[in-house]
Amino acid sequence: MNLDMALAASSSSLFAGSLAGLSLNPDPVTRVPIDRTIGAPLRISCVGGGSQVRSTATATPATPTKRSQVEIFKEHSNFLRYPLNEDLLNENANVSEASTQIIKFHGSYQQYDREVKQSRNYSFMLRTKQPAGKVTNQLYLAMDELADEFGIGSLRLTTRQTFQLHGVLKKNLKTVMSTVIRNMGSTLGACGDLNRNVMAPPVPYHDKPEYVHAVETAEKIAALLAPQAGAYYDMWVDGEKIMSAEPPDVTEARNTNINGTNFENCPEPIYGVQFLPRKFKVAVTVPGDNSIDLFTNDVGIVVIMDDEGELEGFNLYVGGGMGRTHRIQNTFPRLSEPLGFVPKEDILYAVKAIVATQRDYGRRDERRYSRLKYLIDDWGIEKFKLVTEQYYGRTFHPVRDLPPWEFKSYLGWGEQGDGRLFYGLHVENGRIKGELKKTLREIIETYNLSVRISANQNLILCDIRQAWKSKINKSLAAIGVQLPRSIDPLNVTALACPALPLCPLAITEAERGAPAILERIRASMKKVGLGSKQPLVVRFTGCPNGCTRPYMAELGLVGDGPNSYQLWVGGTTNQTRLAQTFMEKVKVQELEKVFEPLFHYWKTERSHEDESFGDFAMRVGLETLKNYVQTFEGLPKKKKGGPKIINVNKDLYEALGKMAEAEGTSVTNLATKVLSSYVDSAPTAQ
Repeated sequence: MNLDMALAASSSSLFAGSLAGLSLNPDPVTRVPIDRTIGAPLRISCVGGGSQVRSTATATPATPTKRSQVEIFKEHSNFLRYPLNEDLLNENANVSEASTQIIKFHGSYQQYDREVKQSRNYSFMLRTKQPAGKVTNQLYLAMDELADEFGIGSLRLTTRQTFQLHGVLKKNLKTVMSTVIRNMGSTLGACGDLNRNVMAPPVPYHDKPEYVHAVETAEKIAALLAPQAGAYYDMWVDGEKIMSAEPPDVTEARNTNINGTNFENCPEPIYGVQFLPRKFKVAVTVPGDNSIDLFTNDVGIVVIMDDEGELEGFNLYVGGGMGRTHRIQNTFPRLSEPLGFVPKEDILYAVKAIVATQRDYGRRDERRYSRLKYLIDDWGIEKFKLVTEQYYGRTFHPVRDLPPWEFKSYLGWGEQGDGRLFYGLHVENGRIKGELKKTLREIIETYNLSVRISANQNLILCDIRQAWKSKINKSLAAIGVQLPRSIDPLNVTALACPALPLCPLAITEAERGAPAILERIRASMKKVGLGSKQPLVVRFTGCPNGCTRPYMAELGLVGDGPNSYQLWVGGTTNQTRLAQTFMEKVKVQELEKVFEPLFHYWKTERSHEDESFGDFAMRVGLETLKNYVQTFEGLPKKKKGGPKIINVNKDLYEALGKMAEAEGTSVTNLATKVLSSYVDSAPTAQ
C-alpha cells in the first residue's frame, strides 16, 4: 500500500468488513460515519513490513504540522530500534539523545547521580510492567537478586504498582533486561509515549468476581496496547519470543480495523511509526474501591456487574492526568470525567478507539500539552465523545450509577476466598532495603509466595496458608515491622517519589525528606491539640510532574526550588477532588510557620470533629486560610498558674466520692458543682 492509498483508507467512511469478527450487542446501536473534518489530526501512515521495515510519516491536512524533536526520533527509530541498537554496542557509559528517548519505550530512563559533581556517573533506572501489580514468586526473587548484583541494593515500589531498579550500568543492561524477561517479567512500555502499566486493585480476592474481572481486564488491556514490532525481544533476548500467547479476544480486537483505528500492513497496527503523543495511563477498578486513584488516569474503567452477579459491562472515564509546570497556567492537573458505559464484549474496542483519538488528534508539536487531558479540555467531552464514537463504530451508553468511593489500604491480614490468606505490608516510601529486603526474600522464597504491589507503594504477600501465619508474623516482628494499627495514619496514606539524587527532573527532596517532614507535621498537629491518630493525606513530589499524585492530597508538597515546596490543599481522603495551589516556594525549614496556623485553624473551626482537613480547607476557602496563616500571631499562651489544690479531710473526701459515684460523675466535677452553687447563693462581700 502506498502513502496516498494508506491515507485514503484511513479516512474512509465505509464499514464494509471493518466489523468482521467483532461481537456486537443485540440491542440497536447508532453507527456514526467517520468525519475527518472535525479537527486537524496528525495521521501517520505506516508503509512496508518485516523486521527491517522502512517507515514514512506525513500529516493531514497537506501543510505538515510542526512536530517536536521526540517525534522525529520516534519516526526514524525503525520501530524503537535505532539508534539504541548501535549505542548499546559502544564503550560509552551513556547513550545518545535520541536513544535516551527510545530506551524509555523499553522501560528505562538514563540517569546520573546529581550529587557527584566531578563528572556524570551515568546509570539506568529500569521499571517493570506489572498489570494489577501482580508479581510471580519467580520474578520477585529475580528482581531481588538483580537489585543486589546490578543495582544499588534496594527495590522501589512505584505508585503505578511496578518495580523500579536503580543504578544499572549500560554494560549490564542486556543481562538485566534478559533476566527480567526470562523470569516472566517485562519492562516493555513501562515508560515512553504509549500505554503505561495498567492498574487494578491489588487485593487477591478469589471469591469476589468483580475483583477478578478487574484484574483480567487490566491484563487484557495491557496486552492489547503492548508494542508489537518486536524490537524489545530483538534487542534484549536476540529475537527469542519468551512470553506466553495472549487471549484470542485480545488478538481479534487488535487486528479489527474500524474506521481507521489500525494501520494496515504495519508492524505496529495501533501505534504506527509515531506511537502516541505522550504517555497514556489506564486503571481498572470495582465500584467503591478507589485504591488506585482512578480519576488521575487518561482512562478509568469501572467493572459493572448485573443483579445476578455476572459481568455486564464497564463505565469509562477519560481525561485525567497530574503533570503540570509551575506558574504556567495552561498546564494543570485534571480529573477524568464520564465518557459512557460499554457492554462487556466491547471494552477492548472502546479503549482502542480512545487511544486512536488521542493518537490522531493529540498535539505533537509541544510535549507539554500532549496528554489526552488537554485534548479533552480543548474540545469538551461531547466533541471528544463524538470523535471517539467514530473509531468505536457505536454510541456510548450513559454511565451507570456508582456507590461512594473509598480509599482502601489493604494492610494487614485478610482472606483471599480460596482458603488462603494475604498480608498487606506497609513499606515506607516504597523502598525495600536492608533487613526488610532480606527478610521478605526469606519469607517469599520459603513459602513460595506470589506478591502484589499496591498503588500506595506497599507490598501484599499472597497465597499464605493459615499454618504459616504465626511464623510470618514472628519473622516480620523480629525486624521491627509494625502492625498496621500501630502505624501513624500519616504514613499509611503518604506517598513520595524518588526525586534526588537520581531523577533528572527533581527540584528538591521527596523520598529522602518525607519521613522527617511527616514527623514535623505530626508534631505540629499535636502542638495545636489534634490527636496523635488524626488522619491526613500527605503526598510529596520533587517536581511538578506529579508522579505521586500530590494534587489529589489533602496536603501536597511539590518541589518548587532548592529546599522549597509549593503547597497544595483541599483534596479528599478518597481521592475524588483536586487540591488547589495554596502557597509557593515555602522553604523546608519554615514549614511549621504554615503548618501550625493551618492546623490550629482546622482544630478550632471544624464544623464537626470528623471534618477532614481537605473538606475544611475547601469549605472556608483558600483566601481565608492564607489570611489566617499570614496574620497568625502564635498559639495562645497558657495562663501562668492554675487552679490551686484544695485540701479536705479524709472523711469529707470519702463522702464526696460516694456521692460522685451515685451521680455517675467524678469527685472533681461534684466538688466544683457544690462549690459553684455555694458561691452563687452566698451574699456579695461588702
